[in-house]
Amino acid sequence: MTESKSSLPWWPFVAADALFLALAALLLRQGHKPLLWWEAVLLIACVAAGAACCLLPLLRRNQDEQALAQSRVLADALNQLQKIDEVAAQIAGATNQWREFRLQSDEMSALTKSLAGSIAAEANAFREFLQKANDSEKGHLRLEAEKLRRAETEWLQVVILILDHVSALYLAARQSGQPGLIEQIGQFHNGCRDVARRVGLAPVMGREGEAFDPNLHQLKENGTPVENAAIGQTLAPGYTFQGKLVRRPLVALKEPARA
Repeated sequence: MTESKSSLPWWPFVAADALFLALAALLLRQGHKPLLWWEAVLLIACVAAGAACCLLPLLRRNQDEQALAQSRVLADALNQLQKIDEVAAQIAGATNQWREFRLQSDEMSALTKSLAGSIAAEANAFREFLQKANDSEKGHLRLEAEKLRRAETEWLQVVILILDHVSALYLAARQSGQPGLIEQIGQFHNGCRDVARRVGLAPVMGREGEAFDPNLHQLKENGTPVENAAIGQTLAPGYTFQGKLVRRPLVALKEPARA
């Protein structure tokens, strides 16, 4: 706000003041000695009028300055009010922004919870699928393992049966008493056993004179052997597969010595 200066001139007041003072001096000089009452009153009136003419512009100037100061205060107050309005508008804008942010945050929280629930459901479904697949795979592997074990058992029985036939053939060749035949059948017998050893199948023989052990040997006929019975002959070999006994050797016991 621009300041407005008073355009009231000074010279009329100065002239009026000089005039009243000149009148007072003239009255004082030309009047009676002592002054009459009306001359004294007139003299006082001229001096008072001159003083008033001198003080009037000062009072007017003071009044103008006070009005200007009040206008400045009002202008400052108006500016402060405008600033307060701007601050209030900013606060209102910030409040609206915070409200929008709160709404967006609530929506985002709800979306996050929904997404978390969906992910949890998918994870549970995937876990159940993996569990079912794992159970199915385990069942399939168990079935395959049982098939392999059954096939291995059958294969082992077939190989043992073949080796039994070969052993019987070798025993018959030995009983024939023909050296050439015994040698040829013996080589065949040993070759078959070497082939069986490559897959972990090894023959077990009962040694003559060895003490009979029902956990390691079996008799041709069911019965209870006498105490401290000894092996006299191996009728059929036993077998171990990969270090595990699968069949005990069939043995015959020695006849007890007669007293």
